[in-house]
Amino acid sequence: MSADPALVAALTQSVLPAGLAVAARDPREVPVTTDPVETGCLGSAVPRRVAEFHAGRAAARAAMVALSVPPRPVPMGPDRAPVWPEGLTGSISHTATACVAAIGLRRDWAGIGVDLEDATPLDPLLVAEICTTAEQHWLGTQPASERGLMAKLIFSAKEATYKAQYPLSGQLFGFDVLELTLDRTTCRFNARFKTAQGPFAVGAVLGGAYVHAAGLLVTGVVVGQAASGELAVW
Repeated sequence: MSADPALVAALTQSVLPAGLAVAARDPREVPVTTDPVETGCLGSAVPRRVAEFHAGRAAARAAMVALSVPPRPVPMGPDRAPVWPEGLTGSISHTATACVAAIGLRRDWAGIGVDLEDATPLDPLLVAEICTTAEQHWLGTQPASERGLMAKLIFSAKEATYKAQYPLSGQLFGFDVLELTLDRTTCRFNARFKTAQGPFAVGAVLGGAYVHAAGLLVTGVVVGQAASGELAVW
């Protein structure tokens, strides 16, 4: 059963600051009309991937409309990241049952990262790959029944942070580059860079927020454009 798109959009909006437009779609339904520029990026993709891709692009165009800008194609670059129209930046994420896009004006936002994950425990075999030693120690302080879910949350938060920083650094890196601290009271987290990546020095921190609801983990991270032209962390 697919997640309610209106609920997915509302959950995503709740982990992002004001000024961004969010829209959601059912990732199992191919829109009636698709853009040929976008379709050309898919090659011989399997039907599920085709549906997810077009749902994400449909959500992105709906978010553009909500932002009061003309809807335009969002092709896929050689690095498989969305190529946003001039003047815009954004992020797309999906699970098997939910798909969402968040869009902002580039004059206001340098990078946006959203991530959706099913609220299920992370495979225990992946914990050491995704979580640093400090993160694993933190997991050990959590209730035993919740550690798998908290590990999945760390994964999601790192995914959102990676997406937010990528337009600025252009760097591909592994999970060990970021170290997370989470505050379960405020539902916020900080991601600290353990190595320098583009404009992000060692020790630089990006902050984000998360929500756990409707069977989903939703995380969001943004980097703003300060008046001085420097990066402003939300």
